Amino acid sequence: MSDKLRHDLRRAYDANAILRERSHLPPWKHAERQQFLAVLQDRLSIRILEVGAGTGRDSRFFADAGCEVTCIDLSGAMVQLCRDKGLTASIMDVADLSFADATFDAVYSFNSLLHLPKSELPAVLQEIRRVLAPGGLFYFGTYGGYDHEGIFEDDDHIPRRFFSFYEDARLRRVASDVFDELSFESLDVPETEGPLRFQSLLLQRPRS
Repeated sequence: MSDKLRHDLRRAYDANAILRERSHLPPWKHAERQQFLAVLQDRLSIRILEVGAGTGRDSRFFADAGCEVTCIDLSGAMVQLCRDKGLTASIMDVADLSFADATFDAVYSFNSLLHLPKSELPAVLQEIRRVLAPGGLFYFGTYGGYDHEGIFEDDDHIPRRFFSFYEDARLRRVASDVFDELSFESLDVPETEGPLRFQSLLLQRPRS
């Protein structure tokens, strides 16, 4: 991602941090994170990294369930909201994680990697794999369902944000080049219209 795209993304989320903090979490998002928590608890996975943690709402949910959560986000305003919730949070770019190899049992990313140019996603997935322990889980949730890359002209944020959307087969192929796929769902949710859907992938770092 170019420096300008990163700069504009920070500005957009800094400006909307309080509005997002006050927003309502729809039931389907509750269900997505609850399902991932159930898998974590079944596997006794404790150490979690949330990529693009936003206001820290999901990270606080996992921490309250007994997980050791680390939050990262490009937006300083979002990181401060995470810290205000008692979470460990840092301003960090997912393309350059400052964690040692195999630091985490799981990584959780909900609608954050969709801001990456498609040329960057494979390397970012490798970086996420690096910080996961062998056998570690990666929840990758993103809007998509059709092919798109560029500034979203109808965006309600200022500056307007950059998005990358994938057709189901292409997203699964890119993810499966790095991880083992445990499950995939393409969900029709109230926030989407037309061909846009929510893609939910549960991935695993191979054990060898």
